[in-house]
Amino acid sequence: MYSAIFSGALQGIAAYLVSVEVDIARGLPAFYMVGSLSTEVRESRERVTVALKNVGMDLPPCHITVNLSPADRKKEGTAFDLPIAVGILESLNIIPRGVTDHILFLGELGLNGELKKARGVLPIVRAAAEGGIRECIVPGANAREGAVIPGIAVRGAENIRDIIKFFMAGKEEREIVLPAVSVDMSSLFSENREGSMGPPDFREVAGQESARRGAEIAAAGFHNMLMVGPPGVGKSMIARRIPGILPPLNLEESLEVTSVVSVAGLLEEGEALITKRPFHSPHHSISQAALIGGNNVPKPGMISLAHRGVLFLDELTEFPRASLDALRQPLEDRRVNIARVSGNVTYPSNFMLVCAMNPCPCGYYPDRNRCHCTEPEVHRYMGKVSGPILDRIDLCVELQPMNYFHLKEKQNGESSEEIRKRVGRAREAQRLRFQGTKYQFNADIETTSMEKFCTLGAEEEQCMEQLYHSLCLSARSYHRILRVARTIADLEGVERIGVEHLMEASFYRPSLEYWGC
Repeated sequence: MYSAIFSGALQGIAAYLVSVEVDIARGLPAFYMVGSLSTEVRESRERVTVALKNVGMDLPPCHITVNLSPADRKKEGTAFDLPIAVGILESLNIIPRGVTDHILFLGELGLNGELKKARGVLPIVRAAAEGGIRECIVPGANAREGAVIPGIAVRGAENIRDIIKFFMAGKEEREIVLPAVSVDMSSLFSENREGSMGPPDFREVAGQESARRGAEIAAAGFHNMLMVGPPGVGKSMIARRIPGILPPLNLEESLEVTSVVSVAGLLEEGEALITKRPFHSPHHSISQAALIGGNNVPKPGMISLAHRGVLFLDELTEFPRASLDALRQPLEDRRVNIARVSGNVTYPSNFMLVCAMNPCPCGYYPDRNRCHCTEPEVHRYMGKVSGPILDRIDLCVELQPMNYFHLKEKQNGESSEEIRKRVGRAREAQRLRFQGTKYQFNADIETTSMEKFCTLGAEEEQCMEQLYHSLCLSARSYHRILRVARTIADLEGVERIGVEHLMEASFYRPSLEYWGC
């Protein structure tokens, strides 16, 4: 007997439908699986056979052939256990034939028949809904994750026994056996945004006004930012508060972020949707594959997990130079392409890069009362950050040690909420400006579009000419100042870039003392 069951597979964070074809015939007992399968997919034979036995469904001596179509695309993961088991049950007429039409199955089976959490459920359910599938049965731990996709009924099962009962019951009773899961999207967003576990507040930061202002500009224009200063001045403290001044995720962005986390297998059990901006701060000992993504079976790296959020690299100069240089293409393209023998995958990596570093090996340069590093040691230390990476950082802020007055100051600074409102208005101005273009933020503006989006008047042209000569700017530094000035003008709510915006933007260029640029 023959049966075909719908399932799904992943390619990057995209998904495609898979037809799990099962044929049972008379002959010597055998269980064959074909269709360009990885090792863990082939191991489904043992998991499915033992799981069915332990729920009272002993397989008769027969010849079982399973084909996962399309057969020319590599299949990874353990989520094909459930559709294979259902296909066998239908082929043996244990469940009525035809009842599985237009239903997608996904899930890993334990040896006791338990359905275990699978990865990548959200993008697969989304592909199923777009492909005309009306229902989806997934592990109970993934049910809320899949239920955020409209137009498809998602049912969560804890054991394969539940699925057998579901198909053996009448149409009216099925909703009782495996009810469709629903998620209130509006309450989900409001609960997460009003929760007490949000990012720490900028109100807690004492002093460091230039760094606070730099963080606001970076958040408004999605500029990459570098903070340089001695230990203990608040670099990490400021970086961890940047997600709190970014606008909240909209639904489409939230689905993108959740899809990446789901594909990586890091979505918490029962979690439906990620509605907060990601913030990731990997240790400097992280491998290049873990940072960028990859391995033998390509998986998202930190830069993809930080998609639509912040990637904070503390102690920047301690990261291997090869790992930092590998960031160049993702920072430029806002996505990362990973090529392996098994195929090519693309993951999104539209993140805001925030870095922090000391100015020298001991950390106290140029304070010669505390720093005893030689000039060659300082330049060698700062030279660990390559020019191409520095070229992709629009703002460089130097932090100085705080004095006693700032530490004891009782008047708090602006809260993250107040800053977020200004950032939101600047982001809205950019959305309207870049409608119909390939740009989304001021940081994306290419040199060919500078004249159009960063128009300068006669007085501003004269100011830029003076800055160009007096500061010995390079071409890249010139365009960097224009991008930042465009964002500063947006924060003030004005369309035209003024002299004051250019002067402030020039303050955030990398120091000649450190890099000579």
